[in-house]
Amino acid sequence: MPNFTHSKARVILHLDMNSFFASVEQAHDPKLKGIPMAVAGNPKERRGILVTCSYEARALGIYTTMSVGEAKRICPELVIVPPDHEKYRVASNAVFAILRTYTDLVEPVSIDEAYIDITEIGGLTDAMNIAMQMQQRILRELDLPCSIGIAPNKFLAKTASDMKKPMGITVLRKRQIQDVLWPRPVIEMHGVGESTEQRLKELGITTIGQLATVDEHLIKVKLGKNGQRLRERANGIDNRPVDPEAAAERKSVGSSTTLPIDETELQPCLAVLARLAAKVAKRLEKQQLAGQVIMIQMRTSDWKNQSRSRTVMNPIHKEHAIYEEAKDLFQRHWEGDPIRLLGITVSNVIPMSELHVQLSIDSFEHYAKEDQMEQLVSRLEKKFGPNAVKRGFRER
Repeated sequence: MPNFTHSKARVILHLDMNSFFASVEQAHDPKLKGIPMAVAGNPKERRGILVTCSYEARALGIYTTMSVGEAKRICPELVIVPPDHEKYRVASNAVFAILRTYTDLVEPVSIDEAYIDITEIGGLTDAMNIAMQMQQRILRELDLPCSIGIAPNKFLAKTASDMKKPMGITVLRKRQIQDVLWPRPVIEMHGVGESTEQRLKELGITTIGQLATVDEHLIKVKLGKNGQRLRERANGIDNRPVDPEAAAERKSVGSSTTLPIDETELQPCLAVLARLAAKVAKRLEKQQLAGQVIMIQMRTSDWKNQSRSRTVMNPIHKEHAIYEEAKDLFQRHWEGDPIRLLGITVSNVIPMSELHVQLSIDSFEHYAKEDQMEQLVSRLEKKFGPNAVKRGFRER
């Protein structure tokens, strides 16, 4: 592995696959190229939601999270294909394998994006050439398009990769941020969601430039460490290294409890899982983490331990999402033996500031509604006090 030298100016690439699911489908079936097409969770249902769509479809005004029915009204000839997650995972692994032929300093962030530190293999002098080689090899060998951002840190590299799609390569330097970033609405900044946007708006902050120049003490008081971190990012400051071992080393967050009696009924077990999900969500929130692997632990009355886990497409941190996954795992794998202990663990965690939503088939409808629900809960709590509203869990 190349030695990292802090005296050299860092050069970080952020590689973002373009319309990844749709592009993989087009690579597997060339007849889908050059036409409006989309991947949807349930193509036969007009109420189904588009997970992603080709750039030909986007040019017609079709976008991710649009219903199949609405998309078909805009473009009756839109071709819709069902998802194939295994196909996407294989393609993702192949992309990362190509990147690792250049350097070991590759940090996958999600199924379709990664950071690459090229400081020691060319730095700024050869950055454009290296990025072009990577982009062309991925296109030539895998028939997949990508965009790449080149910058002195992760935040600016990720911002740059969004500036030109598809097949773009963009350099973003610190000296450009006042002209390029500061005029933009704060919601366009990575790490700022709608709830954070609302809190910033209450402080009179609506642009990235206003966030960059706000009083440092004020933002820390109002938004805590996250506010301080966002202010630094708005000024182009981000000292996070590219860490190839990050995914393997990321810790887990969990909670378990011994039941007062050996439980044989489903509903009491689900009630315990709901309480555990709340505890795990609270710990994840405190640490500003989200995770992709959820595991349940079961210990029966004869002291036999079992664990069952699954990987979700998008990292989760919300109480209801954790509960739904844990509940499903439990109902699928519990065979009715008396339960003495239950536990929930979320692992493969990443900082929420790095959260990247690649819509999955199970989550697209949820994400379309989630922000509205969070804003409603926030407004009610402001009016009636903290914890005045408790989210219920929907039975499947």
